[in-house]
Amino acid sequence: MRLARPVRWLLKAPVAFYSADLGWLFGHRFLLLAHRGRRSGRVYRTMLEVVAWDEAASEAVVMSGLGRRSQWYRNVLAADPVEVRIARLRFAPRVRVLDRGEAADVLAGYEARNRIVAPVVRAVLSRLAGFRYSGTAADRRRLVETLPLLAFRPRD
Repeated sequence: MRLARPVRWLLKAPVAFYSADLGWLFGHRFLLLAHRGRRSGRVYRTMLEVVAWDEAASEAVVMSGLGRRSQWYRNVLAADPVEVRIARLRFAPRVRVLDRGEAADVLAGYEARNRIVAPVVRAVLSRLAGFRYSGTAADRRRLVETLPLLAFRPRD
């Protein structure tokens, strides 16, 4: 699925904030992922919404909204990401793919924390996943098969 130009611009605009060391304005809600192209070797920067943040482990969980075809997703599975910037943190990340059960639990927590905008979130997820997502446990398991979740934490 190709995103409309205004949506792509909106998703890329916050990169300027991180470039100016103002990423802390987003708190732990978004992160900037720097990853290397599989073929080109070029470094790309992608803004991602954080679905869950574990303060103790400094681990951020994100969803691949375009599924397994997403270029950033394919790049980080092919080679370690270059850097994650979130709030005031910068680190070289280790990446892991959440299994279906953990991913469904993380998504349930995200939905619980964002109840006010739940109808909008469900509409967006329905469009991204290609089926009517209602927020049930069964739909959640189906959704995370289509739109996988990844966790980034510092390499130690």
